Amino acid sequence: MLAYWYFNKNLRRAGFHGRMSLSGSQIRRLRGLARRWSRFWLRWGGTGLVGRLASRFAAWTAPPHLGQVSLAYLTPRGYIDADATLYHSDLRLGQNVYVAPGVLIFEHGGGGAVTLADKVAIHRGAVLETGKAGYISIGAESSIHPGCQLKAYIEPILIGEGVMIAANAALYSYDHGMDPDLPIRRQPITAKAPITIGNGAWIGTGVIILSGVTIGDGAVVGAGSVVTRDIPAGAIAVGNPARVIRYRKDLKLAGKVDEQQ
Repeated sequence: MLAYWYFNKNLRRAGFHGRMSLSGSQIRRLRGLARRWSRFWLRWGGTGLVGRLASRFAAWTAPPHLGQVSLAYLTPRGYIDADATLYHSDLRLGQNVYVAPGVLIFEHGGGGAVTLADKVAIHRGAVLETGKAGYISIGAESSIHPGCQLKAYIEPILIGEGVMIAANAALYSYDHGMDPDLPIRRQPITAKAPITIGNGAWIGTGVIILSGVTIGDGAVVGAGSVVTRDIPAGAIAVGNPARVIRYRKDLKLAGKVDEQQ
């Protein structure tokens, strides 16, 4: 506790009077102290009560928002924020996983596993939900940014390695029925096939991806697009419905032409 008091006192002093009120060596010393403080507590980090309490103590000396991600790399246990809501019986975590404040991981009736591989980052306000045998698998070093919704019912959501999904994207592996003889609230849900996103793909802000879609390795989907059919590997797709406008390799070739001119 004395270490925390010393760090907090000096950090606040720097905040009130500007960074120049502390020398470079003092700032480095405080940063080192902060890392040691966080690493000490994160030895007990995890999804249980003790682990969540340890995470709260560890975060005291860390910057907010993206500044917290580095906490996940202090120990293999990663960092599960104390204010994340984990209501799931089959949550499988790799090493150095980051789960931010406000994240909800939720299991509805009959939901399958949620698997987060090594170095996955789930940012503030994201929702990962499974039900009716649907499950979610996110590959190593992928990141799910603030406000995203991943809802897997009947069919899974399969995300490869090194994928970036920007803020407020929505992935639904199921569809609602529209039988005119049934009230909307009583419509059954159906699913075409899994949602699959290949390694190294980039999904822009506010993209909606619907049931049965496969997005190939390295593909890019522009902000606000609605993806209703497959996107090939390396393609750049935009619009509602999303359509391929070019391929990433074309950008490289265009750059070479410009250089020659």
